[in-house]
Amino acid sequence: MPARRANPNRVKSHYSYTAGELAACLGIHKNTVRNWQRKGLKPIDGQRPVLFQGATVRAFLKSQRTSRKQPCAPGTLYCLSCREPRRPALGMVDYQPMRTDSGNMRAICEVCETVMHRRIRFSDLERKMPGCEVQITQGPSSLNGQLSSSLNCDFEKEG
Repeated sequence: MPARRANPNRVKSHYSYTAGELAACLGIHKNTVRNWQRKGLKPIDGQRPVLFQGATVRAFLKSQRTSRKQPCAPGTLYCLSCREPRRPALGMVDYQPMRTDSGNMRAICEVCETVMHRRIRFSDLERKMPGCEVQITQGPSSLNGQLSSSLNCDFEKEG
């Protein structure tokens, strides 16, 4: 999986790009642009150098991004191991409040038994997780979220 996705907003829609220029613009390797061409990115014409219209590149990247999205239905969380929305095992979900109105939700995947995470508002718990037993756990006790003080101390030891 790549370190970051190519941002279609970095491509100017009225410019024409070669594969090298497009790769430099998006911060990727030019072989990635060649792979996109095999997957359906259309060049301006069949001549060399191969040129891509900026508007075509932007539309291609946006369609690739939307085709990968999988919205979670109510009662499901996205499992990173299975790469699809899954129901929590035994219908149990832990909610840890981070602020007064939002927090983190954790559950175990019923298929692969890995921990799934989701950030959610407290007011949306009933609507997003119907039929699940939500257990509200204790949030962090200190203001900055650290339970204990830092072990990296600049003070010298006495004695």
